[in-house]
Amino acid sequence: MKIDTYLAIGIGGFIGAILRAYTTGLVNGLVKHDIPFGTLAVNWIGSLILGILIGLIQFHIIENPYLKSLLTTGMMGALTTFSTFAIESFFLIKNGLIIQSLTYILLNVIGSIILAAGGFKAVQAIYG
Repeated sequence: MKIDTYLAIGIGGFIGAILRAYTTGLVNGLVKHDIPFGTLAVNWIGSLILGILIGLIQFHIIENPYLKSLLTTGMMGALTTFSTFAIESFFLIKNGLIIQSLTYILLNVIGSIILAAGGFKAVQAIYG
């Protein structure tokens, strides 16, 4: 991989990390609950946006390889928080919040898959 690609990924990561922190803080400030809805929000939003981006790439709307790397690996990689989701799920279980942990896990996994597919299908409907 060329240094230009790493630079694009780094710039995207910078943007995605800021978006993640902002969105998580905003949602957690608005929704007070045992379930960490801020992480759920970025996972859902990230899944939807990644589905849209992959659709735009597959239908050749986005062709620049640096832009692809910036948006997918960089920005979306930093925005979505699956590792955070994993540790938060663990702590919900560890703290005896079994129903909340199962709810949180199901909402993250199923919701993210549905939104990723929805983003892709939306682009497919427009450009396919």
